[in-house]
Amino acid sequence: MVEHLVRQAVYSRLGKPLPRAAAAPNPLVVNISARHCHLTQEAVETLFGKGHQLTVHKWLYQEGQFAAKETLTLIGPRSRVISNLRILGPCRSLNQVELAYTDAIALGFDIPLRASGSINGTPGGMLMGPAGFFEMPNGVIRALRHAHLSPADADYYGVKHGDHMNLKIGGPCGITLEKMLCRVDKSFKLEVHIDTDEGNACNLQPDTICELVK
Repeated sequence: MVEHLVRQAVYSRLGKPLPRAAAAPNPLVVNISARHCHLTQEAVETLFGKGHQLTVHKWLYQEGQFAAKETLTLIGPRSRVISNLRILGPCRSLNQVELAYTDAIALGFDIPLRASGSINGTPGGMLMGPAGFFEMPNGVIRALRHAHLSPADADYYGVKHGDHMNLKIGGPCGITLEKMLCRVDKSFKLEVHIDTDEGNACNLQPDTICELVK
């Protein structure tokens, strides 16, 4: 963000037209979203005890979202497990586990590619916490790569909620990721989420140049 503001100030001082990346209303942030889960308050209490509330471990880029201190164990259909699965808060109205394909293969899941919240017809799983077990009848997915945009960002890029864009990632392992789902809301800050498989494929680093294109 500092780089974005400095670039705008320098071009303005020099009286030169802004390049497209600097003319955007907000800087583009691309983050790798590692495997995690979202839980209802009911599930949290089943796993961690009656009345338990999620506690903040780290605030995330989107306002009000956080990685919780609490983690749990996900048990797959082959009785293989992933321990220390991070919970993201605050609590939601449904239970959902988001994995990369490599995670799913290791656990024995055959997971579909879905937008967050679209869990009908998806496989379920067993969650284990310090106070008990919680069985999910569905909700294990690989999340569609997506971009969070404010209305100002959507207007700048010429997209609307539900549209798709491409993400061009530079560097020695540069790739273009297509079908980037656009999610538009006035509460969002401009941020792209890709999973660990995608991030590893392009060796995404903090200084890797990225560009959203329609």
